[in-house]
Amino acid sequence: MNTALFTVAQAQPSQVEYALQICEEMAASAQARGTGIARRNPVYIAQKMIEGKAVIALHLDGTWAGFCYIETWSHGNYVANSGLIVNPIFRNEGLAKEIKSKIFELSRTLYPTAKIFGLTTGFAVMKINSDLGYRPVPYSELTQDESFWKGCESCINFSILSSKEKKNCLCTALLWNPEEKQREAQQIEKQSTKHSNRLMRFRKRFSFLKLK
Repeated sequence: MNTALFTVAQAQPSQVEYALQICEEMAASAQARGTGIARRNPVYIAQKMIEGKAVIALHLDGTWAGFCYIETWSHGNYVANSGLIVNPIFRNEGLAKEIKSKIFELSRTLYPTAKIFGLTTGFAVMKINSDLGYRPVPYSELTQDESFWKGCESCINFSILSSKEKKNCLCTALLWNPEEKQREAQQIEKQSTKHSNRLMRFRKRFSFLKLK
């Protein structure tokens, strides 16, 4: 991404003027791809900006370039980075990856103990999430909050989700679990410490060789 042309940052209340345009592009993009996406309301998107739970990308001339927002479920135990969209005139600039990285950072700051998840049919989004450390999971590992699944009712694939009792659909479920990541970090640290101790014993045992 050409950082001289765009700013990608936490959305501000003064930027609610972009809410309608964002929602219209979300709907148009979903229709063009022929994929299911729950329709968003401009008032809801504006509220996310006011609450500081969104990231917006703007071109240096003030043109809206991209957007994504945070939703919370199960009393804040689960967080979804939703509604990722890039203005068609600015696609292939690397904005999607930058926006996802920023919204992930914001989610970790606001909800450090929450599991971050997403549902998507897009390979590009799957790749970005994978790079951030998400892993594919069954729907059973996602929030079971009924209000989350209610949001899927406006999706064109809702009948598929319902027929499968919300166990799977066309979207791939991806999850970033902080507890899992902490265990991985501890395991890496443990292995590193073990290696360092082994090396120290080796150096001590063969110190007469004056190893450097």
